[in-house]
Amino acid sequence: MNHLLLGSGIALPGEPIDNVRLGEKFGTDPRWVERFIGTRTRHLGVDLDTGKPTHTLVDLAAEAGAAAIADAGLEPADIDLVVLATASPDHLMPASVNLVADRLGMQSVPTYQLQSGCAGAVQALALARRMLDDEHATALVIGGDSCAKHLVLDHDFPALPPSELVNYVIFGDGAGAVVLARSEEESGTRLGPVCNTFVGLGRDPGQVIRWFGAADRDSGEQPVDENYKAIEADVPTLAGEMLTELLDRTGWPAESITHLMPPQLGGRMTEHITAGLLDRFGLTAREISCVADTGNNGNALPFLQLHHTLPLAPGDRALAVAIESSKWIRTGFALEGL
Repeated sequence: MNHLLLGSGIALPGEPIDNVRLGEKFGTDPRWVERFIGTRTRHLGVDLDTGKPTHTLVDLAAEAGAAAIADAGLEPADIDLVVLATASPDHLMPASVNLVADRLGMQSVPTYQLQSGCAGAVQALALARRMLDDEHATALVIGGDSCAKHLVLDHDFPALPPSELVNYVIFGDGAGAVVLARSEEESGTRLGPVCNTFVGLGRDPGQVIRWFGAADRDSGEQPVDENYKAIEADVPTLAGEMLTELLDRTGWPAESITHLMPPQLGGRMTEHITAGLLDRFGLTAREISCVADTGNNGNALPFLQLHHTLPLAPGDRALAVAIESSKWIRTGFALEGL
């Protein structure tokens, strides 16, 4: 029995916002952003002029989910299971996945929401596949994030610490989705091993995102804290460990890999990580990256990469690596064209 990826879809809010526009709003030097972060554009679900939200996480997840279902040639009623991974739900309750299911017109369908960073998209694939093995035939798997709720547009930006200011240039909003099905077909794109390993014992978080309620909303705490130096130092090592594990579990020779989906942190860091992986493992694979154009939209990124990869031709092999720095999780998965 195979687990096949039948279709994919993505959703990005509004027009891309370039570094010049960010510089006008936040006082950042576009040359610094391009040189240090390497992100050229990003999409935000907020109007930079008015500060009003234009797209919620549910908006984006529902749009991506509908596109994936259509790409698979199915209807919402054909979906047996919905899994959503996000680090930024619109509410603590109700769960965003249930609002997405409602938006798509689904009823009497199991729903699951995983709260995680970039690793969540891979965890969602793992959960969906396990549920397909148990009793279901077709799953809609969605990953998405919205940072708009954390963008305070009337800050004194020159006074912000670097660990907070970097979040205004590195992140973006978006969602991606795939339809995963249990099938006896011997053609299509097969999902191979999916790996998910916590490696944060005794390590300080590389990123903290705080939620505030009525009792602590005036605490003065920094809402998003990014230790970019720790991420820059540790993610390449974790990516190499994950790629080693995927090659071991598949038994595939490195030279047989045709597509590589590296961690999507920022354009510059992704370039550095990819170059190191290609050199270390002797890979000649085609790199599938999008973060320099979409911004780091968290759980959407692995699915955006998948959207640009599918379908694989017979004989193609793809490896994907996603690293979560919040408390250090290394994840990855393998795909094969049948």
